[in-house]
Amino acid sequence: MIGLIFGDTDFPKEILKTVKKRKIKYLIIDLSKSKKFKKDRKSYSVSIGQFGKIINILKENNCKKVLFAGKVNKPNFSKLKLDLKGIYYIPRIIKKSKLGDAALLKEVINIFKNEKIKTISSTAYTPELNLSKGNYSKHRPDKQDKADKNCAWRALNKTNQYSHIQGAISKDAVVTLEKQEGTQKMFKKIKKIKNVLGGVLVKFPKKKQDFRVDLPTVGLSTLKQCKNAGLKGIVLRHKKNIFLDKKDSINFANRNKIFILVKWRNFLF
Repeated sequence: MIGLIFGDTDFPKEILKTVKKRKIKYLIIDLSKSKKFKKDRKSYSVSIGQFGKIINILKENNCKKVLFAGKVNKPNFSKLKLDLKGIYYIPRIIKKSKLGDAALLKEVINIFKNEKIKTISSTAYTPELNLSKGNYSKHRPDKQDKADKNCAWRALNKTNQYSHIQGAISKDAVVTLEKQEGTQKMFKKIKKIKNVLGGVLVKFPKKKQDFRVDLPTVGLSTLKQCKNAGLKGIVLRHKKNIFLDKKDSINFANRNKIFILVKWRNFLF
């Protein structure tokens, strides 16, 4: 039995589809805003502060492993409805949250480990969603695109290594960094900046990030946002990404002359 701890975005749906196809026993802890999995009879709708309830559900169903997928916004800790175990663990969570989202997630994983529950990779059942090193569209980055990519990469490396920031858009200089609200809000900001046309979106995980959770996710909607913003391409890191709608995304990129480049660990050209 696997415990699927799901938030928002389309990634959890892909995992659930595969789990059902492979007839793997599962239950869902639904932390999504809209409770999108409420119709699944194996789904439990739980408040993010109810650690005791979550752990009890997992143990009662003999779940020794959990998988995290989807976006869960950092809560307002002062407004959380906590159960007894939540009260016990929340000081540790708050302390680590001050270091950034990556540190917070690591602490959550440690809490489950303390409860004898192992966290497995979010792509354990969907490895095909990880892109490997290479070019995935017909279009290729030119000299300026490579310079923009390097600029964005350096800017990301200067941020707090535990922070939530996984994306940057660069055109000659970094135009904007991804904030906690996510990639969509970043695109809304750059629409007002004229010189961003021709820039590059770089998405890759932080150095201190646990790669089992919260990998940078892109898909067809990201490509469409790139087109609307006038960007020339996307750069990801080898095997440290989640790429949704692969076929449709690549076809869209080819039609609109957008490059999709996946780089190895040495990110600079």
